[in-house]
Amino acid sequence: MCELYSKQDTLALREKHIGPSCKIFFAADPIKIMRARGQYMFDEKGERYLDCINNVAHVGHCHPEVVKAAAKQMELLNTNSRFLHDNIIEFAKRLTATLPQKLSVCYFTNSGSEANDLALRLARQFRGHQDVITLDHAYHGHLSSLIEISPYKFQKGKDVKRESVHVAPAPDTYRGKYREDHEDPSTAYADEVKKIIEEAQSSGRKIAAFIAESMQSCGGQIIPPAGYFQKVAEHVHKAGAVFIADEVQVGFGRVGRHFWSFQMYGEDFVPDIVTMGKPMGNGHPISCVVTTKEIAEAFSSAGMEYFNTYGGNPVSCAVGLAVLDVIEKENLQGNAVRVGDYLIELLNEQKAKHPLIGDVRCVDQVSQTHLFSTAE
Repeated sequence: MCELYSKQDTLALREKHIGPSCKIFFAADPIKIMRARGQYMFDEKGERYLDCINNVAHVGHCHPEVVKAAAKQMELLNTNSRFLHDNIIEFAKRLTATLPQKLSVCYFTNSGSEANDLALRLARQFRGHQDVITLDHAYHGHLSSLIEISPYKFQKGKDVKRESVHVAPAPDTYRGKYREDHEDPSTAYADEVKKIIEEAQSSGRKIAAFIAESMQSCGGQIIPPAGYFQKVAEHVHKAGAVFIADEVQVGFGRVGRHFWSFQMYGEDFVPDIVTMGKPMGNGHPISCVVTTKEIAEAFSSAGMEYFNTYGGNPVSCAVGLAVLDVIEKENLQGNAVRVGDYLIELLNEQKAKHPLIGDVRCVDQVSQTHLFSTAE
């Protein structure tokens, strides 16, 4: 147990020892959180807060089943993932069972950033190409390789966009280039990707991957128009590239009727690589890349062994399995639908009253699953 400092001492010591770019919530009057349970967090005075910020505590803070699984496995063994152990196999089986059949090979990592970085390596090795197409406003992680493909980050700093990175317009039918009144926004936005591919090829460059969150989160909760991803995948595959679906923030049943957000767009859309993280361990650091046998074999044929000391370790996999159990036992996907429906109803009532509310986001057009709102 760490020594309990006063809030003022904690702030002073943080300023002294923690990097200045590591920001905290509510900087003007920060909250010092000491414990949490379910949907609630508690400060050093015992004041209770409803947690509407965290996107990691997927089944609630300190869920007893998850804590129990972690403690039980930690008492037995936690070690390098190069030893044989059943947890990693069972977890891989459970995860791939939720995905389309061709997505059958797992690589376990420790964070969403690690997962997306590995996905880029897989894609680049597959065809020997280097260039990546990303969406405007996208964020895919904090590693150098991912800052390079995250306009949300590099457009704010002094970094210059690399020649190998191509930025396509976010498929935003509310504020974007092609809006709801356009006759075919999905084709128009997909043609922007096609144009990027053609221009790159005319310059002698070759595309390795198109990467996008299944629903863009940091970019403003953007839900692509129906058919957009299918059309993009066609252009991407024709160019010999792969489609990476980033489910790090939006996966694991958060959209309700589907376990993965990309499944909202129909059975005819299947990414080549899926990355996952954040909610996967309910706060425990675990993530994964799932891909096809063909891409995995191409990665292996390069001759470089993939080694991740802690990726897929017994404790992390025990935690991940417990999270899957809780999602199923407590019907959290059903809860997402019920609560989502209720919130959408209330938000639409407010939209009718207040011109300030420009849009209430839902994905009825593709799956009847609801999301949340955004103001103009």
